[in-house]
Amino acid sequence: MTSDQETNRQCLKKLLEKHGNGNCADCGAADPEWASYTLGVFVCQSCSGLHRNIVKISKVKSIQLDPWSSSEVEFMASVGNNAAKDKYEQLVPAFYYRPTHTDCMLLREQWIRAKYERKEFIYVEKQEPYSAGYREGFLWKRGRDNGQYLSRKFILSEREGVLKYFNKHDAREPKALMKINTVNATFQPTKIGTPHGLQITYLKDNSTRNIFVYHEDGKEIVDWFNAIRAARLHYLQVAFPGNPNSGLLTKLTRNYIKEGYMEKTGPKHTEGFKKRWFTMDDRRLMYFKDPLDAYARGEVFIGSKENNYVVLPGLPPNIQGYHWQFGITIVTPERKFLFTCENAADQQDWMSAFHTVINRPMIPQEYAVEAYFKHKP
Repeated sequence: MTSDQETNRQCLKKLLEKHGNGNCADCGAADPEWASYTLGVFVCQSCSGLHRNIVKISKVKSIQLDPWSSSEVEFMASVGNNAAKDKYEQLVPAFYYRPTHTDCMLLREQWIRAKYERKEFIYVEKQEPYSAGYREGFLWKRGRDNGQYLSRKFILSEREGVLKYFNKHDAREPKALMKINTVNATFQPTKIGTPHGLQITYLKDNSTRNIFVYHEDGKEIVDWFNAIRAARLHYLQVAFPGNPNSGLLTKLTRNYIKEGYMEKTGPKHTEGFKKRWFTMDDRRLMYFKDPLDAYARGEVFIGSKENNYVVLPGLPPNIQGYHWQFGITIVTPERKFLFTCENAADQQDWMSAFHTVINRPMIPQEYAVEAYFKHKP
């Protein structure tokens, strides 16, 4: 390596110590080892791969492994992550989801394209597809009974406070009307089996209903996701006037606390344990026969320790009929729920998920949900 190249590399390493450069410009991951020498940003390895998809705009190199010219290093020094953010993220709407390094590739790729390729946060008119308060289009929706994906027309109306879809293209009446106040959307590429898979849930008669959709175009499905978030923010601002946006933004969409298989038994604890897919969504623990079922077989409300909810490792003595050896007992004011996990790591993960919820004090709205669970038929 020439002494010039060594000098340039040392200069780059020094630049990484500057405020803002120590985390990936796009997803926030610590200690980025790549950089875009056409945009002047430092990025992680994962985001560098996404930058390669917009080659007309971004060209990336490894800080450690590639040769750097003095002029490239000077350019990096003149821009850097903070200055690039000021330029490319100057008009990000409050509701727009900013992905982190733990999010799926699709959200990160579309964020990078929105910033640098489409310049959506420099020109406000480019945000129309998700900020207009009304959106209609076709998405592939999984059939509830046959599992086939069929094209369905969806309409999102902020004014009406609903997301609806139609089974026939010329149908007058929607097949389902989902009120924005209970809608949640979360990307589920692994579960749905497509990188663009979105799970939308809503409450129908206070029970959770799932629908699974995707669109071939990554921008289109992410625009739907952000349009739902925009409509949710509008609803929350009207419902909770005076609350600062910062308090509402965490409520726009949520990822599940945990999902996976456990075995469970019935209320009398005498029947055999059955394997079920569980989803911990806020304080609702739901179980399904299949991860892609439209309705849960059952839901358990999990309150807080102040209200006598407890999670314990293991099962009570004399319990039979289980295959998996790693038990969990959830004690509620009404009864005990018994589960088993396949291995100790799963048991640990589920216990920690339950503790997260139980250690959090309940808010007034959650008491109403708890009361519904206690009295439901």
